[in-house]
Parts: sequence; C-alpha cells; structure tokens
Amino acid sequence: MLGAAALLLAPMVASAQAPRRHFDTQGRAYYRGPLRLTAGGGVAFYTGDLTSSPAQNLPGGNVQVGIIYPFRPHLSVGGELGWFQIGATDQLAERNLAFRSRNSSLTSFLRYEPLHDPARFSVSGANPIGIKPFLQAGAGLLLYKPILYTGKGRYDGQQAILAPERSDYPATAVVAPVGGGLSFLLTKGFYLTAQGTYFFTTTDHLDDVSQRGNPRRNDGYGLAELKVEYSLK
Repeated sequence: MLGAAALLLAPMVASAQAPRRHFDTQGRAYYRGPLRLTAGGGVAFYTGDLTSSPAQNLPGGNVQVGIIYPFRPHLSVGGELGWFQIGATDQLAERNLAFRSRNSSLTSFLRYEPLHDPARFSVSGANPIGIKPFLQAGAGLLLYKPILYTGKGRYDGQQAILAPERSDYPATAVVAPVGGGLSFLLTKGFYLTAQGTYFFTTTDHLDDVSQRGNPRRNDGYGLAELKVEYSLK
C-alpha cells in the first residue's frame, strides 16, 4: 500500500514547481497549484447485509491525510490515506448478529469546483473566494478486517465471536468514492472543509456477512468529515 501511495503522490509533488502560465479554452492564462496538504476526520457509517438504517449503525471514527493539486481552473486531483472503523447490529432480531470492522484505505480522486476563483488566474494567488462548493469522485483500495459476533451493541470482548465466512482477513477490495462538500476560507492558505462521501465497494464481506445475508449485493460505507487544507505557498 505504501508503494502505491508513492506512485500516486510522485506526479503531483513533481508538478508543484515554480508557477508557469497555462491557458484555458477561452485563451485566459491560469496557474496550476499550489499543492495543498489536507488532514482531518469524522464519523464512518455502514450499509450492507445487516442494515441500511442509521438506527442499527454503530458509527466509528475516521482519520484522513492527503494532498490536492489544482491543475485547471475548476479541476483538482488528489489522494488520501485513511483509517476508519464501522459497525452495526442486525436489523433481523432472529439472526442476532453484530460486527465491527477496522479498515484502512488509499484513494485518488478528481475534484470539480463549479465557481470561478480569481486566485487560479493570479500568480500570487490573490483574492481567493471565501466559499468553494465541490463534487468529487475517484477510485482506490480498501484493506478491511471484520469480526462478527452475537448480541447487540459494540464489541467489548465479552460477546461470542463467530467463525469467519472467509479465511483471508485482512482482505482487500476496490472502492469508488463519490461525494462533495464545501471549503471555507479561514485565512490565506488555510481552508476548513466539510465533506460527505459514499464508497461503493467490490466486496460483500465488509461485515463478514454474505452467505448469511444477500450475496448478490455488495456492502458500502460513508464518511462525514471536517478537514483542514493548507496551501504550500
């Protein structure tokens, strides 16, 4: 996973050089960058075989660090390394199941900001707009390790752990994050970002429930986050 992160970050870091003019489709000069560092966290939620309702969710913590590189006036690319925990109790009382999963992820994304930002057209980055709405989507890898147990509530070491449905945990899956948010200018170079993202996955074992549930439907999860973004200029 660290090797993949290096391959992801190297082109963006290499591109963060001295400002050089580029031109959009209308012939206006703009400047790429600067590179921004991001860090933050929030809450993680789950949807899958046990439940799709917030009522049965056992939300966990989430921490993310990453980078973003603006390469066109409305477009940026980025990457993030994250850790999060999810869990839920069973919506079917007769099954009486619950799970907890501790996971890490590495993702890359494309971000679209619809509003015009004068700072993208200024070599000094002067007069940035105060609020930036955005949409973003991407792809990545997930490393997940669930435990399935009987009973209700969060796992405290006292519940009976069930035999896993597969023997290769921690396992990997491909994820496709889709989301959006708002970035608020705090001071020049610093933004506070509120973001929500849903992750489609290629696995039905995020909760270690597949054959016990619906094996034709994959699991997913969502993140609600607050982040600080810092410009390296």
